[in-house]
Amino acid sequence: MSDGAAAVRDALRDARRSLAGAAVLSAAVNMLMLAGPLYMLQVYDRVLTSRSVPTLAALTIVLVGAYVFQAFLDAVRSRIIARSAALIDVRLRKLAHRAVLQFGGHTNTPPGAHQPVRELDNIRAFMTATGPIAIMDLPWIPVFLVLCFLIHPVLGFLSLAGAGILLVIAIVSERATREPARQVAGQSANRAAALEAGRRSSEVVAAMGMTGALNERWASVDERFLIASQRAADIVSKYSSISKGARLLLQSAILGAGAYLVIGQELTAGSMIAASIMMGRALAPVETAVANWRTFVTARQSIGRLSKSLSSGNSESCDTHLPAPERQLSVVQAAVSAPGRQSVLVSGISFELGSGDALGIIGPSGAGKTSLLRALVGVWKPAKGFIRLDGATLDQWDPEKLGSFIGYVPQDSGLFDGTISENIARMDGRPDSSLVLAAAKNAGAHEMILRMPAGYDTRIGETGLALSAGQRQRVALARALYRDPFLIALDEPAANLDQEGELALQRAIRAAKARGAIVILIAHRPSALAECNKVLVLTNGLQQAFGSRDETLPKLMPTRDASESVHTLRVMERKSGWSK
Repeated sequence: MSDGAAAVRDALRDARRSLAGAAVLSAAVNMLMLAGPLYMLQVYDRVLTSRSVPTLAALTIVLVGAYVFQAFLDAVRSRIIARSAALIDVRLRKLAHRAVLQFGGHTNTPPGAHQPVRELDNIRAFMTATGPIAIMDLPWIPVFLVLCFLIHPVLGFLSLAGAGILLVIAIVSERATREPARQVAGQSANRAAALEAGRRSSEVVAAMGMTGALNERWASVDERFLIASQRAADIVSKYSSISKGARLLLQSAILGAGAYLVIGQELTAGSMIAASIMMGRALAPVETAVANWRTFVTARQSIGRLSKSLSSGNSESCDTHLPAPERQLSVVQAAVSAPGRQSVLVSGISFELGSGDALGIIGPSGAGKTSLLRALVGVWKPAKGFIRLDGATLDQWDPEKLGSFIGYVPQDSGLFDGTISENIARMDGRPDSSLVLAAAKNAGAHEMILRMPAGYDTRIGETGLALSAGQRQRVALARALYRDPFLIALDEPAANLDQEGELALQRAIRAAKARGAIVILIAHRPSALAECNKVLVLTNGLQQAFGSRDETLPKLMPTRDASESVHTLRVMERKSGWSK
């Protein structure tokens, strides 16, 4: 069994241990449920015949005490079940969140992005509803049925037949709701994905008048969700109504049969009332279970999906911790596919970089540059071939440890709601201020940050909304340089930078190379290649050329253009103070 499935199994096992205490309390609660029928039996058969007020008072006091104690035990039982649900959440919430973060880069199916957390919510929702209590009460049905048999066999057989009818209804309900519940879960995920996509692109929507079109799309998605929900709700309500009607009919049948037996002097009036109450109590858990069957089915399906999600989403930690890389990045016949897709985006990639090298990846749009960069930093796994740091493939490293050796700036910057300092420190709960300042200075962002309203403590909002595009890119660069990583990967780092920002970027790349880091950047401007000593050219997902910048570029361009490009780069090198 994989680690993810084992984690879910262990969490459920520990929760069951807590629920065992609730099951013990259920025994006491159900025994105290007999107080009502016994009280009615004594009132009808003893108090009314003897007309004894003291006896009635004594019986009433005992009944009140029993019900108070039952209420107390029932409250404790409910608290135990709630705490068990919380225990499952505490045990699995970090794994579920980790899977969500990994699915962001490991799936192309938006509905699955937040699914692990939603599955955990489904399990907790079922645990905190009335379903678990009804399930705990089900084993006590035979006790009440036996008591009905002891009162009179006819009433016992009638109660047994009623229990059988309700059990059949429960089984049919389970089978009928299984597929609708699965459809509701899928449509709910689609609905959440559509809502999040619109919220994430709200600026584009507002600027280009797309609100009406997206409203129509949202209404269509929501309509499918409502249809699936109504279908599932209709099935559950249908069987719940049938179950409730059957129980009420059976209780009336018990009274009718009891009355017939009383007329025939085979039963007392008190016994008739007591049998009716006990049969109602015996069948109540079945009715409650049928009413909650949809949440039970959803929770059961969620357990299976969560186990699968955690198994596929969470990488296993490595027992052997490799030393920090410091020498080499090598790529051998690597091919890259988007996770979950069969089509290859990049293939046949082979090159080697040493400490202090800077590689510029160039090529037309759609050539596979970003896909390759994702594979180089471990966001995507290579479909074929190998990517190695100091001879070790990326999957030989502990993911958390590997991340500390890598600096990465994606196209969208990828900032989080928090302070600038927290973002540079990679959301570390206790960031090292000296390392944050060093990273900002290396990125040339220190002075820019000081001009912010609260400096490094300025909150930037979700995705860095409070910053301009250029400011976001410079903060993201500082985050990539935090703790001086060995491999620095930059996806179009100069796209939103002004001249000052570009010069700061070049100085940062130069400093990283000087300390022995490997820098890889995707470039569309010639100026971005000023600090690169090597170039990789991609076309249609294939490696067209790799080698020294000054040797490779002339081979790809007409002589005049190549000479001008190399001359321009050399002028920029002299201006920036760097020479090969």
